Amino acid sequence: MAEREQLRKRRYIQCCGCIAALFLILAVVVLVLSFTVFRIGDPLIRLNSLTIQSLDISTNGSLKTRVNLTLLVDVSVKNPNAATFKFDNCSTTIYYGGRVVGEGVHFQEKIKPRRTLRRNVTVAIDPVKFVEVPGFITDLRVAKRLNVSSHTIISGRVNVMNLVKKHVVVKFNCFMNVRFPNNGFHGEKCKPELDF
Repeated sequence: MAEREQLRKRRYIQCCGCIAALFLILAVVVLVLSFTVFRIGDPLIRLNSLTIQSLDISTNGSLKTRVNLTLLVDVSVKNPNAATFKFDNCSTTIYYGGRVVGEGVHFQEKIKPRRTLRRNVTVAIDPVKFVEVPGFITDLRVAKRLNVSSHTIISGRVNVMNLVKKHVVVKFNCFMNVRFPNNGFHGEKCKPELDF
């Protein structure tokens, strides 16, 4: 009888030891996965080019306000994660002289794991709002450049094997000089911010 009880205790201890070892292995696997696969990286945004379309400047150097301006922005979004990054409708706002002069909307997209999505974003610019900014004529005639900034917000979700779902908001601010007459941009300084 005592021998049976000792055998039962030994099996109980062995069973507890196996379960503890299994939990330890499981904890190590979860830890490794959390630092590799489940780690959510920052989506990277890059401004490739910026083009002003329908720009009409008169011979005296003033902007014709009866024509709608369109800003075509070529943007790349890179998903460094091992999961798909799906984002909803996003917005881009263009500022000149601290005032909003244009807005554009991007539509929802999916970016596959470790891929880059390149899109052209069209932003409607109101020329009247440009003219209302003090110093616009000086910037246009004398400096032949406009200091423009943009603010883009991309809100989306990274879904890792339907186990880990993270809501990600990327805010992207760019400051650039748009030069005339070639409408090129230069001196871009872009700063991304990430919220979870």
